[in-house]
Amino acid sequence: MIRNIVRVIISFLFGTFGFCVIHFILRFNFLQYFGWSFSPIWTEVSVAFLFAIVGFLTSPALIRSFILIIKWIDLSLTRVPTHDLVSGAMGGIIGLVIASLFSSSFVSIPVIGPFLAVLISLLLAYLGLTIGMKRKEDIAALIHLIPSFRGEKADKGEKAERSDKLKPGKGKSSLEPQHYKIVDTSVIIDGRIADLAKTGFLEGTLLVPSFVLEELRHIADSSDLLKRNRGRRGLDILNQISKGAGINVQIHEQDFDDITEVDSKLVRLGQILDSPLLTNDYNLNKVAELQGVIVLNINELANALKPVVLPGEEMNVLVMKEGKEQGQGVAYLDDGTMIVVDTGRRYMGQTVSVLVTSVLQTAAGRMIFAKPKSVLEKKPVGLRLEDEVNALV
Repeated sequence: MIRNIVRVIISFLFGTFGFCVIHFILRFNFLQYFGWSFSPIWTEVSVAFLFAIVGFLTSPALIRSFILIIKWIDLSLTRVPTHDLVSGAMGGIIGLVIASLFSSSFVSIPVIGPFLAVLISLLLAYLGLTIGMKRKEDIAALIHLIPSFRGEKADKGEKAERSDKLKPGKGKSSLEPQHYKIVDTSVIIDGRIADLAKTGFLEGTLLVPSFVLEELRHIADSSDLLKRNRGRRGLDILNQISKGAGINVQIHEQDFDDITEVDSKLVRLGQILDSPLLTNDYNLNKVAELQGVIVLNINELANALKPVVLPGEEMNVLVMKEGKEQGQGVAYLDDGTMIVVDTGRRYMGQTVSVLVTSVLQTAAGRMIFAKPKSVLEKKPVGLRLEDEVNALV
C-alpha cells in the first residue's frame, strides 16, 4: 500500500515537472519558431500526463535506488564515532550559516546567480563538515566551556569525580569505556552462561542483538518439538540472566538488512563495536577469527577447566557401551570426557579400575585412552608401572 502511494507521488512530481518545463517553453514561444501551433492548455496537459506516465513506470527503479542509498548511508554512519558525527554536523551548520550570508550577494546576478548561491552553500557546508570532524577535540572543549551546557550538576559531577580520583583504587573505572560481549544464540540455548555469570568471572555487559532474539523466537515457535524446547529453554535462560544481579544485560536494536545470515550479522556487529563474540559455534568461531573479531568460546573454557589426567594415572570408571573397534568399551567422566577402554567390552555395566595410557586433545574436546588394571597385572613383573604402560601403547 505504501509503495503504491509513493509511486503516485512520484508520478505527480514528474507530471508537475513536465508541466513546468512545457510552460516555460511556451512562455518564450520557442515552438512557434518551428512553425508548430498547438493549443497551450492541451499541450501543457498532454506533456504533464506524458511525464506522469514516465514517472509511474520508472518509480520502482527509483524506489529501489533510494532504498539502497539510504542503506549505504546508514551503514556508513554506523561506522563513524558519535563525537565525529556531532562535530561534523556542527561544522556543516556553521558552514551553511556563513553561506546564507553570502548567497544574497550572488542571487541578484542574472542567470548564473542562483546556481552560484547553491554552489557556494554546498562548498561551505562540506568545508565546515570536514573542518568540524578534524577539530572535534577543540569543539568539544569549546562546548564544555559554555556555562549553559555545563550547569550546576556538571560542576557537582566534576567535583565528585575529582574526589573519587583522589581516593585509592577509584577514578579509573569511570574513565574506562563500556566493555561489551556479544552473545550468540548457541550460548543462550546452551545455558552454561547463566552459571558462569553467577560466579562473577564474566565482566562488562552482555549484549544481546535483536536479530538473535528474533532467531530464538523462531526456534521457540518451531513445529519440531526438540527445536521448540531448545528455543524456550534459551528464552528462559536469557530471562534468568537479565533478572540476576551477577551481570548487566542489554538488548542491541541495530540490524543489518543487507545481510541475511545471523552469524554474518554477529561478525559485522563485532567489527563495528570492536567487541568479542561469546559463542559455542565452531564454524562461527573460525570465521570470526579470520575477520579479526575476538571470540570467547565456552567449550574451550570448559576444556581448559577439566582436571588434568596423565598417562599412568589410575581411575575407577563405569563401562557404559562398546566402542567402535573390536573389544573396546566406552566410559565417561563426570565432566563428560569420553574414556576409551581397550579390551573393556567384557566389563560393560561394571565399574572397573583402569590405567590411563594416552590423552588426545582436539578442538571438539578431550579423549582418554585406558586399559583395565587387571589386564596389566597379568603381565610379567619386573618393569615399573609407567614402563608397562608405555610398552602397551
